[in-house]
Amino acid sequence: MAVVHQLSSGWLLDHLSFLTKINYQVGQPPGPWCSEDEPPAVALDSIPAESPSSFADSSKPLPVGGGSCQTFTQKYTFRAELFKITKPYIAPAAHQEYQQSNGKHDLEEDKKENSVSIIGKKRKRCIFNQGELDAMEYHTKIRELILDGSLQLIQEGLKSGFLTPHSEKQDACGEPVTLPVDTCSLPGLCAMAKHLPPLHETELQTLQLMEDDLSVTDKDLFSRLIENSSGFTKMITLMGQKYLVPPNSSFLLSDISHMQPLLNSRKRFDVIVIDPPWKNKSVKRSHRYSYLSPSEIKQIPIPELAAPNCLVVTWVTNRQKHLRFVKEELYPSWSVGMAVEWHWVKITNSGEFVFPLDSPHKKPYEILILGRTQGKMTSSLRDAAVGLPPMPHHRVIVSVPCALHSHKPPLAEVLKDYIKPDAQCLELFARNLQPGWTSWGNEVLKFQHVDYFTALPSGCRL
Repeated sequence: MAVVHQLSSGWLLDHLSFLTKINYQVGQPPGPWCSEDEPPAVALDSIPAESPSSFADSSKPLPVGGGSCQTFTQKYTFRAELFKITKPYIAPAAHQEYQQSNGKHDLEEDKKENSVSIIGKKRKRCIFNQGELDAMEYHTKIRELILDGSLQLIQEGLKSGFLTPHSEKQDACGEPVTLPVDTCSLPGLCAMAKHLPPLHETELQTLQLMEDDLSVTDKDLFSRLIENSSGFTKMITLMGQKYLVPPNSSFLLSDISHMQPLLNSRKRFDVIVIDPPWKNKSVKRSHRYSYLSPSEIKQIPIPELAAPNCLVVTWVTNRQKHLRFVKEELYPSWSVGMAVEWHWVKITNSGEFVFPLDSPHKKPYEILILGRTQGKMTSSLRDAAVGLPPMPHHRVIVSVPCALHSHKPPLAEVLKDYIKPDAQCLELFARNLQPGWTSWGNEVLKFQHVDYFTALPSGCRL
């Protein structure tokens, strides 16, 4: 279970536990080789895995035919050190010292036309621009809701031992986390794939990963919706790089100009989670990823992908311009109404905010906007008709964030009370795969790369 504690204010999540319970295993299915033989190596392997709703104990024996032969398996687990966030990114004391020194500096410089000259840099104004003032006003409105709700959940986490008080010993023993190097530019490959010849109408738009598949061509991975509909975990190779595909998952690797295979699948989804590449100064400076303009985001074909009463969830940065755009323009253009706001609050392993709550620059929270596709009924009648409770306002999702940029926490468990049990789920602009979900994006396999996983000691099981 990803949910550690649930209160009226929201949820405390264990993101790492969710990833660990996916139970990634790859191996050679039962074959004619026995215990004294060396297991053969294959390019794309699979072994039975439990469904995501009933994760089995990996220590249980795996069934094989005849009982005289064995199955060689390799188990992978997501790298736990990527969730080892022992200290805030900016310590509260350092933040307070920064504010005090900045305040004195501002008072002095206010006499100089509200500007300051920094040696070697451009002249920069000290007064806040309109966007910053809007963000400060919004923060003032929701500050107490976030603080009270988060502290209640953090206290529960400390009581249960899920969160542990910070100690100097942790700092002394901690080693810096080395992040895997991106060895394969997925967005670049997607751009190249647009020049591939399109599929013929008679060719299948969906590719099923079968048990006897030993290889999948690079073209196949770009031109089709890839489905692993079995209870087997699979490993695929793209441009020499290996990626793990969890059981009962599907994905389309493409950019926004090549979503047609997803539309051609004729699937309609009850939940659509969207993490758009919003434009901001940090992204422009770092070139970490390409961003989309508001008009481009509005072109995402949500009406064609959404089932009736679809729950649409959009991640939004703390920039108020984006928040207003989603609520006032984007959702109305998709016929999504009755939007409510939730907040993801990021904490350390000891329960501290990763940034000071009142930091004028980076906040320890991000915003989610939730709404439903509208029909002719009012929202309350529509929810009652499908047996779903109305969406509550201002819930908090508290979790330790992954050290990897933009690796969002799983939402399936926190949304389960607001969707039907057999809901079809879709994530857009995804960077990882989930059992039971369809995922799309030009980096959809990014966090499925084997470098983000640890290979546990492998062996033969009876």
